[in-house]
Amino acid sequence: MTRSYVRQLSTILLDAVTDKDPLVQEQVCSALCALGESQPQEALSACEEHLRQNEKLAPPYRTMVLRAMEIVVSSHISELDKATARAIILLAFSEMTKAKDLVCDWQQAASDVLVAVGTRFVSSVMEELLHGLQPGILPHYFVVRTLANLSVSNVFGTVPFLTSILGTMLPMLAAAKHDTMRGVFCYALQHFSESTLEYLANLDQAPDPTVRKDAFASDISNAYDILFHQWLPSREAKLRLAVVEALGPMSHLLPSEKLEEQLPKLLPSILALYKKHAETCHVSKSLGQILEAAMSVGSRTLEVQLDSLMAALHAQICVPMESASPLVLNNQKEVLRCFTELATCSPDRLLAFLLPKLDSGSERTRVGSLQVLRHIINSAAAQMEVKKPFILSSMKPPLLDTNSKVKRAVVQVISAMAHHGYLEQPGGEAMIQYLVQQCALPPEREPQKPGADGEELPADSVRAVSVRTLYLVSTTVDRMSDVLWPHLLQFLTPVRYTGALTPLCRSLVHLARKRQEAGPGALLIKYDGHVTLPSPYAIATRLLAVSSNPYLGDGRGVASLGLLNVLHRDIHPLLGQRWATTIPLLLEYLDEHTEETLSQKEWEEKLLVFLRDTLAVVSDNTWVCQLSLEICKQLPCYNGTPQEKNFLYKCMGTALGAASSKDVVRKHLQELLESARYQEEAECEGLACCFGICAVSHLDDTLAQLENFVRSDVFRKSIGIFNIFKDHSENEVEKVKGTLILCYGHVAARAPRELVLARAESDILRNIFQCFSTKVLGIKVETKDPALKLCLVQSLCMVCQAICSSAQASSFHFSRKAELVAQMMEFIKAEPPDSLRSPIRKKAMLACTFLVSLEPALDEQERTDMIHSCLHGIMAVLPEPEGEDGSKESLYPDTMHALEDLLTSLLRRDMTPQGLQTMVEHLSPWIKSPRGHERERALGVSACLLQSFLEHLHVSALVPFHNLGLLIGLFSPRCVDLWPATRQEAVSCVYSLLYLQLGYEGFSRDYRDAVAERLLTLRDGLVHPDPAILFHTCHSIAQIIAKRLPPDQLISLLLTLFESLGDPDKNCSRAATVIINCLLKERGNLLLEKVPEIVSVLRSKLQETPEEHVLRAAQHSVCLLAAQHCEAVVSSLLGSPLPYDSHTCALWRALASEPDLPTQVLGLLLQKMTRDVPFKESRAFLLSSSPDRVATLLPLMATCALSEVMSVPASATAVLELYPQLFVALLLRVSCTLGVQLPRSLQAKERRATGSGLASRTLEPCSSAVGALQLALVRGGSEEVVQRVELERGWESLRTSVGHEEGVARLASAMAKFAGPRLPLVMKGLVSTQSSVYEIQRVTSTAFLAELLSSNVVNDLMLLESLLDNLVARQKDTCSSVRRLALRGLANVASGSPNKVRARGPQLLTAMIGGLDDRDDPQSLVALEAMAGLVKLLDLVEPGDLRPVLLHVAIRIRPFFDSEKMEFRSASIRLFGYLNKACHGDCEDVFVEQVVGGLAPLLLHLRDPQAPVASACKFALRMCGPNLECEELTAAFQKHLQEGRGLHFGEFLNTTCKHLMRHFPDLLGRLVSTSLFYFKSCWEDVRAAAPMLTGFLVLHVEPELPPQVDLEHLTAALQLLLKDPAPAVRMKAAETLGRLVKFA
Repeated sequence: MTRSYVRQLSTILLDAVTDKDPLVQEQVCSALCALGESQPQEALSACEEHLRQNEKLAPPYRTMVLRAMEIVVSSHISELDKATARAIILLAFSEMTKAKDLVCDWQQAASDVLVAVGTRFVSSVMEELLHGLQPGILPHYFVVRTLANLSVSNVFGTVPFLTSILGTMLPMLAAAKHDTMRGVFCYALQHFSESTLEYLANLDQAPDPTVRKDAFASDISNAYDILFHQWLPSREAKLRLAVVEALGPMSHLLPSEKLEEQLPKLLPSILALYKKHAETCHVSKSLGQILEAAMSVGSRTLEVQLDSLMAALHAQICVPMESASPLVLNNQKEVLRCFTELATCSPDRLLAFLLPKLDSGSERTRVGSLQVLRHIINSAAAQMEVKKPFILSSMKPPLLDTNSKVKRAVVQVISAMAHHGYLEQPGGEAMIQYLVQQCALPPEREPQKPGADGEELPADSVRAVSVRTLYLVSTTVDRMSDVLWPHLLQFLTPVRYTGALTPLCRSLVHLARKRQEAGPGALLIKYDGHVTLPSPYAIATRLLAVSSNPYLGDGRGVASLGLLNVLHRDIHPLLGQRWATTIPLLLEYLDEHTEETLSQKEWEEKLLVFLRDTLAVVSDNTWVCQLSLEICKQLPCYNGTPQEKNFLYKCMGTALGAASSKDVVRKHLQELLESARYQEEAECEGLACCFGICAVSHLDDTLAQLENFVRSDVFRKSIGIFNIFKDHSENEVEKVKGTLILCYGHVAARAPRELVLARAESDILRNIFQCFSTKVLGIKVETKDPALKLCLVQSLCMVCQAICSSAQASSFHFSRKAELVAQMMEFIKAEPPDSLRSPIRKKAMLACTFLVSLEPALDEQERTDMIHSCLHGIMAVLPEPEGEDGSKESLYPDTMHALEDLLTSLLRRDMTPQGLQTMVEHLSPWIKSPRGHERERALGVSACLLQSFLEHLHVSALVPFHNLGLLIGLFSPRCVDLWPATRQEAVSCVYSLLYLQLGYEGFSRDYRDAVAERLLTLRDGLVHPDPAILFHTCHSIAQIIAKRLPPDQLISLLLTLFESLGDPDKNCSRAATVIINCLLKERGNLLLEKVPEIVSVLRSKLQETPEEHVLRAAQHSVCLLAAQHCEAVVSSLLGSPLPYDSHTCALWRALASEPDLPTQVLGLLLQKMTRDVPFKESRAFLLSSSPDRVATLLPLMATCALSEVMSVPASATAVLELYPQLFVALLLRVSCTLGVQLPRSLQAKERRATGSGLASRTLEPCSSAVGALQLALVRGGSEEVVQRVELERGWESLRTSVGHEEGVARLASAMAKFAGPRLPLVMKGLVSTQSSVYEIQRVTSTAFLAELLSSNVVNDLMLLESLLDNLVARQKDTCSSVRRLALRGLANVASGSPNKVRARGPQLLTAMIGGLDDRDDPQSLVALEAMAGLVKLLDLVEPGDLRPVLLHVAIRIRPFFDSEKMEFRSASIRLFGYLNKACHGDCEDVFVEQVVGGLAPLLLHLRDPQAPVASACKFALRMCGPNLECEELTAAFQKHLQEGRGLHFGEFLNTTCKHLMRHFPDLLGRLVSTSLFYFKSCWEDVRAAAPMLTGFLVLHVEPELPPQVDLEHLTAALQLLLKDPAPAVRMKAAETLGRLVKFA
């Protein structure tokens, strides 16, 4: 039985090997291997027999079987007996040699089987292979290849046979004419040689330690002759490579004299192959082995071959690296290995060949030579030791090479030299200098990859390698410390090494700290003999200058400051303690910022404070003067970096300020003026700052030096020289003058205030005007240079600011004030009016701001001209464009702030209502401008002026603010401007005006009015673009104005607002209407006689224009009419044609705005809606199957009117009064209009109205009813109901036939939760519909009542009993939907009133079982509802009530497990789980049988394609676990089947089957037979899961148990599954067949 059954399984699987799907084939092989794991002998025999009997089986399938056999043999070689092994050897040899032609995969698989068997039965395999290796007859290709592979896999077993094998094989070499056979012979000789070498290397472990190398010498020598002399010259590239690969290891076995003899021929032949092959890795490897063999025998002939060897190998190392493929990389390694051998053999010859190539040839030659040099420096250190000076001297040409690849290679050579002591030799300094030069290369932002044709690498790659090398050499090579220190210091100050500062500083810091640790307290820099080292002043100046741009060059600020800190003792002995505190603070500041967040101005100020502090600590005039001299000396070095030079000028000013020698100060200032590059803007600014900082301590000397320079010949000569070149003269002269003007400005700004006032006009301004040469001094010379203008304006601004900030400013009489103001205005007028390109306007207005506050005061005309010029110069400028740089972006707001400051300064000179009115009149055209940016700016300026006026208001007597109404009328409509900022500024203006009124009424400045303060909250909300919010806010603002406006200002305000109705900005026009209406409502009692006139005007506007604010004005009159004639108005409006136009809708809504009207209107409309039938039936075509339902007109009109009336919030009281009637009528109206169409006449109108946008609401009957119902709920205080239903998308469902029941349920649920007190009367109205003639109304009311039972509110309202009785009665309804919904309602008691279930248990269970047995429902939807209801009820009914029906329910629902409909599968399986849960601990045997019977379906349906079914199976299995009384199984179910967690089905099924077979082995037959049923399932995943279940059950069943399975039937079924169309099913079937070996 055992043999026959394993054979049967193997046969089935072997037949399935021919499956078309590769994955199935793999699984079949895996199954065969599984059989082999259990019964290797039998499985191998079956495979052997199958291949023997099926001669016509195609090679690919034979290959699959052979691979399976090879796996089994490899794993169970120790279990094979000789007979089986012999049979396998014979089969494999036959398969391998059956086809004379090469069929590689098939024959290779057979060869692998032989090699696997040969690991134990080497003699038998060798015997069979030697049969195929007969003298005089060429063997099969794979016989030779198998021998080769066998020699590698079983060295000790094969090598003793090699002498005889070689003896037989060598004569055949001459007979091999085909390249394929020659190649395999080479392959064999290569592996034989390698095996022999391995054997000889491990003689201590070998079975025969007497084997010697000489035993193979003769055979290998003969083979060599054939390979080298006959085969190597072949034209076939593959053969040549095979020969080369063989010659390498063979050379070690050749006799030494033979090798010595052959080297002169062998080496050139090998080298010649480099030209014939693209992939040269094997050639290089073989060459390396030959060289190694030659070295081992001490060859003397190698010297003769050195030149050709070096040339060929050098050519290989110079081959471009086109790709990083393993072959290319390996070739490089092998070539370098060859060079190592040559360096060991003859270092002098190698260097003599290599070093000249560093200065010649192509880039590749130079790079390759450097690569070899680096390698031999590292790998042949002993031989290169005495060659160091020679190698260093030869490195001079590469140091001058500009090629990036060469540079990188040089850096790598220098790194190797550093590790081996080269840089300590003479000439090493040049290497260090070169390394620093490469560190200074400019980094590339986006380095590009080098192209295939070898173009240069980006400089960044060279720099990166150099930076890393410098740091590693400095920190890891101890012998380099004395070489690099202090040598590296001399690279700090030269500008050409600026790019290397960061790595230099880091290396120097490390070296300095190392020396400090060795000798604490000593100076680090010894200047004896080091004349090239920079002085302490040079180091300090350099490091401080580059720190001004701290994030440049990989963070050189941190590195420079760090080095400065380490060298504190060398800079000055007194600085250590202070710098130990200040420098870490600077470094911490840099850590807290990034390049983007750092303020350059703040950082430079911190560095200048650090410098001032340093100078104060040193307090040595000689040291300070030396530092100043060094700064002056280094200034020209920074011409290429303007920002750093600017900062260095400031450092110069700081140093001069600390100097006590006036001669030194004057001398340096003179030098600075004479040497400055005035065409550079940053340098001019830096020079001016220098003079300003110096003036803090040396004002007189600074001014004197500036004046001397203006009078000096140098200045005149400069102008004269400039005049020679007419094209450039004017521009250059202007720049010099502009710089001098800036210098005076900075001197005035920084010098002591008490000294500036006396020198302002006499010295500073006089010289400024002299340089500018304008009509201010009587000389009419107009400058065209905007830079000079800007310098003048900027300096005047600084001078005026200095004067104003002086303590004596109030007594200062500025005689040139008017002239200066006029000049500033000319500058402003000369600027382009539509763009802002320079800060001239800003600076000019700032200067005027300071001038205004000085005496004498400006006259009225001058004030007016100033205001007009500034407004026209700023307001019309176009908005700033997006994407400008930071300075341009800040220019716009800065200029506006300057304008605000100027106007505020002017206003403070006339703090009266008239003065304010005058200022606003200037702004009024801009406030009403059609351009938004102009309005925004004007309102912003107005708000600023009003705020300033309010802050400086001083009222000595109660006076009227006579123009309040006019001003509020101007600003208030702007609260809804299209521009958000304008809206907010308008409210700010109104806010300030109201407080100004309070101030004029006598209230103190700190008084806060609660009403006015609300404006601030409203202002913050005006950023929202929603018009409804804006106008609501506008109304609130109007209410505040109405409350705080004095009566005498009302008329002027209204007149101003009426003018605003024609505002081109529609928003402002609407705002005016809103404010007018609010004022009329709040303060209409003061203008009672004007109300009819106002309303009449607005009613006429209704016919002329569709503007919304006009419509609202007209509604008041209509409301008065309706208050007197309500029924007539309603009847008249109902006569309006549908769809209602916007005017009619507005009038309907107006009816709800007056008290007492809505109740009457709603009552009348409700009667109209319910009086007539909801629809009429008509057939559109004579042959149509069902009549169309067409809505009747009067109920439709009434529904639309109800919507309009209830849309008004004022209707809420009336809706509350009629809430039950409205709710029931509208809900039933919704149900009766499902699928109802409009009359044809209205369908066309509806389309036209929709297209033109006239209709405010849809005419579609059902949608209009739903809309009315929503409004009724909202107005009835049930807004939360509407929101909840909307959130659950219930309204959409309500208006569709498919989702209507769900929509009603959502509505009922929301009503129960949020409108409980309303339900008794609502329910009373719905219960009465039980006898309705409309079936849909019965369905709707039943759905609503059923859902109410899911809430406890019906119990709280004592409605439960009557509601249950009503639903029980509805079970007899003729409509199946009503019966189904009644069951749903009865089940809902479980969630709404669970405590009532026990009392009503029998009645409820009876109803549910009746639903299960409902025969009048062909679709079984009632049964589905009954199953869902039982799920809810089972946990709550009495066990005694449940027990009698438990079995009946389980049997009744079992057929639904495999229903085609997902809902039935899910519901029945979940109910099955609840049945199990209900009888935990009290489960009768009869029910346990049902549990066992359902186990397999539940496990298999875990793979159901529908997620809800799989989820139900998880739940049901968790509930079944306790009833099976197996703790391990229960725990497994609980662990793997948690909701929301992914399920690894295979792992879970494996665990489950293991526990089932351990605890319930008798169930095997039953479970397998059930799973057999699912072999034919229509779902692919379930069909695949069924054999999986069977397989795992078989896997875990105890083998000693008697079989419970019909193996023949099971095997036949699985065999049939192997032909299933789904590959996944076939795979699982094959896997299970492999496991059936357990029954064997």
